[in-house]
Amino acid sequence: MVSAVPIPTTCRRRIGPLAPVGPLPMRLRAFLLTIALASTASVSADTEPGGPLAQAASRGVTARDPSTLVREDDTWWCFYTGRGVRSLHSKDLVTWQPGPAVLDEPPPWIAAAVPENRGTYWAPDVMKVGDRWLLYYSVSSFGKMDSAIGLATTPTLDPADPDFQWTDRGEVVRSREGGDFNTIDPAIFHARDGRLWLAFGSQWSGLKLVELDPATGKRLHPAAPLIPIAAGKSIEAPYLHQHGDRYYLFVNRGDCCRGDQSTYYITVGRSDRVEGPYVDRDGKPLLEGGGTLVLGIENGPLTGPGHAGIIEKDGKEWFSCHFEADDRMAGEATLGVMSLEWSGDGWPQVTPPEAR
Repeated sequence: MVSAVPIPTTCRRRIGPLAPVGPLPMRLRAFLLTIALASTASVSADTEPGGPLAQAASRGVTARDPSTLVREDDTWWCFYTGRGVRSLHSKDLVTWQPGPAVLDEPPPWIAAAVPENRGTYWAPDVMKVGDRWLLYYSVSSFGKMDSAIGLATTPTLDPADPDFQWTDRGEVVRSREGGDFNTIDPAIFHARDGRLWLAFGSQWSGLKLVELDPATGKRLHPAAPLIPIAAGKSIEAPYLHQHGDRYYLFVNRGDCCRGDQSTYYITVGRSDRVEGPYVDRDGKPLLEGGGTLVLGIENGPLTGPGHAGIIEKDGKEWFSCHFEADDRMAGEATLGVMSLEWSGDGWPQVTPPEAR
């Protein structure tokens, strides 16, 4: 299970030492409370007023490159970068426990397709389509264009269900050194008209879109050209969402994977068509480097938001992502769940932790 994190006496960045908490007995009580928290079997909700999700982040839960959070029955699931694709599950989006890996062994096709990969698969995304769950995952090695996106399916996410079984379905799309795009960071999108799409990409010529066959989860037209949807310096991690009659494309810009020195931030553009063109609030196309800021580099104790997702719980929308570093967790990456609202002119507004 995910263990609670001891409360540090100082934060690593942006603020100085904490003020003394009082006489020795109070300090002793605080110390004993920290020990008790560290021994718990799971991460507990913060006790500040306003409810656990209103506190902006699921503090204490490390999940880099999280999938869209999905729910089956009364359980939420998150899949994230790790060996074989890692998983977490929760009843309330606050207390999380580890679940099984998706792939116990590397599928045979990977050794030939991406020989430098060593069994860690990146930035998965998951959705139920029809009677099964589709999970897309990235197979690559850092900084390389020899990459592929694979697909695994299961009838259920519940490991206790006798029908539970992840089955690898092989490669969906691939890129090669010498090309101009990179097949990582898949994001599945099921439009209201029933069409199924996969956005993906990192760096080089930017982010792409392909249509999928809902029956197979593979490309509907394998020979069709990739549809460009966003470009510019340091771009990756797309996420598509439909709000009202418009389509919204969230993207990451900046550099990941540097802890509290990461420069990751999230921007958005919108379009009347899923294929684009996407433009930001000022009318600048995302294909020309545009994007309206959603979350900046620094958000209170959290640095470097990445890999957007949107869910609905109890009639309200919430925005999920990871943060590259959390000062409250000694600089470890953390999963975040934040309040999402929409402006009067139809732009997403995410409440960062510093505003709480």
